[in-house]
Amino acid sequence: MIAIGSREYRLRDIAIRFLINAAALFVADALVGGIHISGWPSYAVMAAVFGLVNAIAKPALQLLTCPLILLTLGLFLLVVNAAILGIAAWLSDQLGANVTVDGFGPALVGAIIISVVSWIISTALE
Repeated sequence: MIAIGSREYRLRDIAIRFLINAAALFVADALVGGIHISGWPSYAVMAAVFGLVNAIAKPALQLLTCPLILLTLGLFLLVVNAAILGIAAWLSDQLGANVTVDGFGPALVGAIIISVVSWIISTALE
């Protein structure tokens, strides 16, 4: 078991989430022209960083933007997800992975695709 905050995760669950993130990133890279991830080592780094940023920064961003999320009936969560993807891509690039997201538009479309693909795979595995 690994404890992050008040939650405990089994290593198997973390590995499955890592693989789901990598698969979703692969699909986003294939479908969105403005997202570029080259090579499986880059996918691995990006999937790990994306998972960490989702676990650590996303709750803080959701808390800070709660009024906008409520005002837009949840649509601002798409902007938060795009920001998370952009932050993860920048951090991955800083770690030596060859990952780029060419702006807000590709990040927004990529975040939607990643969310849908992750949901489909997670649902299929349950």
